[in-house]
Amino acid sequence: MQERARRLRGHTRLHDPSVDEPLIVLIVDEIASLTAYIGDRKVRAEAEQLLGLLLSQGRAVGVSVIAAVQDPSKEVLPIRQLFSIRIGMRMPESSQTAMVLGAAARDAGAVCDQIPLTTPGVAYVCQDGTAEPLRVRAFHVTDADIDYLAAQFAPRQRTTDR
Repeated sequence: MQERARRLRGHTRLHDPSVDEPLIVLIVDEIASLTAYIGDRKVRAEAEQLLGLLLSQGRAVGVSVIAAVQDPSKEVLPIRQLFSIRIGMRMPESSQTAMVLGAAARDAGAVCDQIPLTTPGVAYVCQDGTAEPLRVRAFHVTDADIDYLAAQFAPRQRTTDR
C-alpha cells in the first residue's frame, strides 16, 4: 500500500484501477482472529495497527478491506469505526446493531435483531456520511449454482470465418 502511495504521489489524489494498478481487496473472514484471539499481545497489537493503516489510508490508493466478525463488541474489534461501510445481518441482540451499524442506525430502522429466519440474506447497510440504513437482500448461491454458472459462462474459443 505504501509503495503504491509513493508511486501515485504527485500524479493523482485518488486511485483509478487499471491493469497495471488493479484494485486490491483483502478479505478477512473472522477478523477477530487477528484483533482478539492472538495470544501474543505484541503480534496482536501489530496486526491491529496494520489493519488500521489499511482501513484509514488504503482506499485512496486502491486497497480495500472486507471483514466479517461473529462478535462485534469493542473488545473483539476495536478498529470497527474505521470501516466506512458496515453491513449487519440477523443478530440475536438489539445492542449488536448499534455496535455494527452505529448508535442511531436501529432508531433509523435497522432492526437486525428482528430479521426473521425465513428471510435469509436480509441485511442493513450503513455508509459513513448517510443517515438512513439501506435494507438489502443477498441471494443464497449453492455449490450447484456455482458449477452451473461456471460451465455456462466459461470462456469459449473464438472461431473466425475465412
